[in-house]
Amino acid sequence: MTALHQPVAPTATGPLADARTQLREATTLLGYDEGLHQMLATPRREVTVSIPLRRDNGTTELFVGHRVQHNFSRGPAKGGLRYSPDVTLDEVRALAMWMTWKCALLDVPYGGAKGGVTIDPRHYSAAELERVTRRYTSEISPLIGPERDIPAPDIGTDEKTMAWLMDTYSVQQGHTVLGVTTGKPISLGGSRGRATATSRGVVHVALAALRSRGIEPSGATAAVQGFGKVGRYAARFLAEGGTRVLAVSDQYGAVYASSGLDIPALEQHVDATGSVVGFAGSEAIGNDDVLEAEVDLLVPAAVEGVLRGDNAGRVRARVIVEGANGPTTPEADRILQDADRLVVPDILANAGGVIVSYFEWVQANQAYWWSENEVEDRLAERMLAAWDSVNAAATRLDVPLRTAATCLAVERVAQAHQLRGLYP
Repeated sequence: MTALHQPVAPTATGPLADARTQLREATTLLGYDEGLHQMLATPRREVTVSIPLRRDNGTTELFVGHRVQHNFSRGPAKGGLRYSPDVTLDEVRALAMWMTWKCALLDVPYGGAKGGVTIDPRHYSAAELERVTRRYTSEISPLIGPERDIPAPDIGTDEKTMAWLMDTYSVQQGHTVLGVTTGKPISLGGSRGRATATSRGVVHVALAALRSRGIEPSGATAAVQGFGKVGRYAARFLAEGGTRVLAVSDQYGAVYASSGLDIPALEQHVDATGSVVGFAGSEAIGNDDVLEAEVDLLVPAAVEGVLRGDNAGRVRARVIVEGANGPTTPEADRILQDADRLVVPDILANAGGVIVSYFEWVQANQAYWWSENEVEDRLAERMLAAWDSVNAAATRLDVPLRTAATCLAVERVAQAHQLRGLYP
């Protein structure tokens, strides 16, 4: 028996529409013509593959996977691989585009890419996920490589996934290729500091953003939506810095404590139960209540499109730092701007992961690994320099941070296009 897991059909709204709206605004402000706009809006290459899986019980299921390379004018493509039942080609296209801007903004010599498989990894064994990963890798292997496209972990994937991907690619090449992926285990060429890099970057920028609004981080309050790869460590680092994290949520529920959650104890609870739900010393609240909590700082760190036109007006946080990709729709952006909320965009706020992925790629290519302190110092330097650059541009142009960041990034990519010229 064969089951087909097919993503839902694309719609006129969603992450891709949001990404294109942001690009259109930037190219208009920069005065680019329609031809250049279309080049920047259109992926350079994309592939959709079928992935048959022989399950542990002997049945067969079929999944759909994608890899989109949005741009590689500034270097090889770079982007995560996510496993989620909600993956669609349009979502992957949007995430690849945002990755292009993120790399350009942080002056990392990459273009943007993204991959995804429409699967819910919670319902499959480790052996089944390994078979899915190896088949997906073999299908896209002609498009990837240290000089072509370097995948990394994302939602639903982790360092084990990257180890399987690296091994599959290496077997096909006939030798070990450590640089084909980042986010690997340390023992297989991974970089120290990579697992928490995105969260550290979020917190570096969040603290700077709070100070820009006259809020001392050590006395501030925060809410974190999402308690996965990004949100968990962001909550930890905020708490370590003296910020009281009052509310957190995951896909199962949300908890709140007016005096601040005990984050180390919450992490132990999540490790034991798999969810923040039922944490002692907290009260249960709705997931939407986390987004609307009365705090100084909100970190949406789950999925895209959670701050929308219908709820943005109820957001009370003075500073919103996007740990996730695309959590704020253009309509919500306008509402938050009118309410004098400071929104630090994803292409700046969550770029710590791609920065340390770049560090990992450099280390793998040199076969020389840095200390954790070296990695974290260089990460902080890059993140804060980018914050200063975007903040200055926003002031100079009198535009929101997102517009300033997108314009800076788009301009750098456009310059690469123009300098390279067109072939033939």
